[in-house]
Amino acid sequence: MEKWMLIDGNSIAYRAFFAMPPLTNSAGLHTNAIFGFTTMLLKLLEQEKPTHVLVAFDAGKVTFRHEGYTEYKGGRQKTPPELSEQFPVLKDLLNAFSIAQYEISGYEADDIIGTLTKAADEKGVPAVVVTGDKDMLQLASDNVTVAVTRKGVSDVDLYSPAAIEEKYGLKPMQIIDLKGLMGDVSDNIPGVPGIGEKTALKLLHEFGSVEGVLDGLDKLKGKQKENIETHKEDAVMSKRLATIFREVPIDKSTDELQYSGYDGAKLGEAFRKLEFKSLIDRLELGEDAEAAAQAAQQSAAELNIRVIESDNDAAVLEQLLQTLETEGSTGLYIEAIGENPHHAELVGLAVSTEDAVYALPYDALRQPFAVKLREWLEQADKPKYGFDLHKAELALLWSGIAFDGIAFDVQLAAYLLDPTESGQSLSLINDKRGLPALPSDEAIYGKGAKFKLPEKDALFRHLALKAEAVRKLVPILTEELDRTSMSGLYFDLEQPLSRILAGMEHMGIKVEKEELEALGSDLERQLSTIVTDIYRLAGTEFNIGSPKQLGEILFEKLGLPAYKKTKTGYSTDAEVLEELAKYHDIVPLILHYRQLAKLQSTYVEGLLKEIRGGTGKIHTYYRQTIAATGRLSSQFPNLQNIPIRLEEGRKIRKAFVPSEPCWYILAADYSQIELRVLAHISGDENLKEAFIQDMDIHTKTAMDVFGVPAEQVDSNMRRQAKAVNFGIVYGISDFGLSQNLGITRKEAGQFIEQYFEVFKGVRQFMDDIKKDARRDGYVTTLLDRRRYLNDINASNFNLRSFAERTAMNTPIQGTAADIIKLAMVHMDAELRQRKLKSRMLLQVHDELVFEVPEEELEEMKTLVPATMAGALKLDVPLRADVSYGLNWYEAK
Repeated sequence: MEKWMLIDGNSIAYRAFFAMPPLTNSAGLHTNAIFGFTTMLLKLLEQEKPTHVLVAFDAGKVTFRHEGYTEYKGGRQKTPPELSEQFPVLKDLLNAFSIAQYEISGYEADDIIGTLTKAADEKGVPAVVVTGDKDMLQLASDNVTVAVTRKGVSDVDLYSPAAIEEKYGLKPMQIIDLKGLMGDVSDNIPGVPGIGEKTALKLLHEFGSVEGVLDGLDKLKGKQKENIETHKEDAVMSKRLATIFREVPIDKSTDELQYSGYDGAKLGEAFRKLEFKSLIDRLELGEDAEAAAQAAQQSAAELNIRVIESDNDAAVLEQLLQTLETEGSTGLYIEAIGENPHHAELVGLAVSTEDAVYALPYDALRQPFAVKLREWLEQADKPKYGFDLHKAELALLWSGIAFDGIAFDVQLAAYLLDPTESGQSLSLINDKRGLPALPSDEAIYGKGAKFKLPEKDALFRHLALKAEAVRKLVPILTEELDRTSMSGLYFDLEQPLSRILAGMEHMGIKVEKEELEALGSDLERQLSTIVTDIYRLAGTEFNIGSPKQLGEILFEKLGLPAYKKTKTGYSTDAEVLEELAKYHDIVPLILHYRQLAKLQSTYVEGLLKEIRGGTGKIHTYYRQTIAATGRLSSQFPNLQNIPIRLEEGRKIRKAFVPSEPCWYILAADYSQIELRVLAHISGDENLKEAFIQDMDIHTKTAMDVFGVPAEQVDSNMRRQAKAVNFGIVYGISDFGLSQNLGITRKEAGQFIEQYFEVFKGVRQFMDDIKKDARRDGYVTTLLDRRRYLNDINASNFNLRSFAERTAMNTPIQGTAADIIKLAMVHMDAELRQRKLKSRMLLQVHDELVFEVPEEELEEMKTLVPATMAGALKLDVPLRADVSYGLNWYEAK
């Protein structure tokens, strides 16, 4: 039996954007609206099981309604660019779903859906309309149900004619009369002044329609009668504007709306680009294991695979070792299962040569007969060409096998060549170069609870295929690096850094368990006091962690204004609580309770679990191939995320201490590195002067933008200047700045315009870099790191705008990332050259952390900031502020 589902694309995407927290993928694309829309879509597809699906979109700003009322929707603010950029990507995703979409010039999505529901009524076909706009309730009928999203997007209220009658006491078509009387601020429909929903419903219950109200004016009295009489034409016009047009000339047949499900491979690829890992896992959109295994067998059949499992294979091993001595064209693949290399399971390795591929399990590598192969792995002068050798090196180090001699890392090179590609898996890199397909690891090993090692032959084939892929990719990627002028970036920066990071990660940083536990006890005491105060103000005890119980206390017992409601009750998210803080003393306490509770669970208890037995240290893992800007990402645990705005959060750093007695923790932090890079790249004289004169840049910006001397710059002015300074670096919009500062978008836009009036060089840079990007298709950092912008010349405004913002901020952020990486390479060289005992332990954003023996402290206090300041020559001075202490807290 047929069932149609018709979705108001603009309305749902808009709702999702404001309901979901900010989300971006590694390419910097905002994805919260797309993610919210998708979760809603998946839920409804499962619940409603439609046979036909269409998503309707508004085609443009001007519709036939503007012909009679030019101010229609005139009060709406411009769509935030953070949302606009998501529409074309959402439409591509719908194609991946195999879901039809439609828009037509001069009409709104409402009209398209209205026309199709009319057809559904005529055919007697059940249909569900999905929208965030209650105007659509007028379409409800015996066949048509209207599903209206709540404040979020994942839950809907279903409206049949009976449900509308129960809620409003109206027939579906009377919804347009309701709008005619009360108007609609969001669409700039005027209605009648002074008439809200309650009054409008009372009038309609008595008179039935707008026309009935106008005919019965003599029964009304006072100001109400006067308002309606004065604005009767507005009421009639408002009703007309709210009426959905149901005769749109749609040139799409209902057969084209048929939906028979999605193609898993196509949807999986779309989700991977968006980095919707949770949805990939939920829908099990990984490769089909059986098909992948068959493909692997077919490809591996063409290889000469020689297995080394025991000393019986000594002759084969000797042949491999001889080949390694004479042949330069090899490919090494070391399999370490598990994302965290500090706890990865070494499975085996394979080496591909021109004549054969040699594979051996890890157990064999540990045996006495393989000693010469282990020696080869350790030798710096024996080149290794491999994949993700950073992870391999760490896994080997933890197993007691040294590793050196990295000559080329396929994953690292591929990342430089396309930093926006998520994952950089070997199979993906391989596919992009047109080489024979590789099965994914998930297809061979399974995932989660289904993980298991395959039979030996299948394992050796898999390792052999990977090693062969590495061997073929090395010359291809080497040539690509040369052609794109990134060989220097790779060989002089990224590859040396990979080894430095592995050393830092294996070294780890000592953490005093007792200090963390003491901090946890202190947090528990504070939480206990806060809980007592909350109970006192609430007049009762309740579960503060339960949104339902908290909502009942705040909105029913204490009578605070309810801003949002969810399916389970009142919303008590951070945004709501921040709005409520001015109404009652209990709210700031609840916010503080949540902050401390997160510190306790996520950071104190979380870090305690990460202290490695045997070392007493925390060993993070730095990923070089994640962030499109070139920044390092810290994982297992993420030490870049320890909160330091709260004093209680800063105290967590007290637990990070030197690993040797009488040593110190020394930290050096770049001062406003991105703004200094902006000053250099833009050549703006005002910005350069501020840094050359060593002025406080935020005070300087406030002085110039507000036109006041330094002594008149107050804290609020400086705060606003700081927000716009950093906002410019990150390509902030008026919407983003308004959210940060709690001001209107108009005020934020004026502030940004004032900034550009003062810093004209910055504006010129922004204009020039967009032109260069349109010409070249990419932008670069000062060290030639590239970021390609496929949509920079797109005809679609939203895609083009996103690419332009990326073009403006990538050279700044990317160069800042390059500079601190350079500083790490230079510092490592200085430590070795000077034969110092001091060790580099961490990189946290723009900060480097060392442990230093007392006798080297004075030298390091000078050496570290000088090396960081000299990492790259700019037109303005780089500055690193250094501090030290007995722990990381004291060093800040």
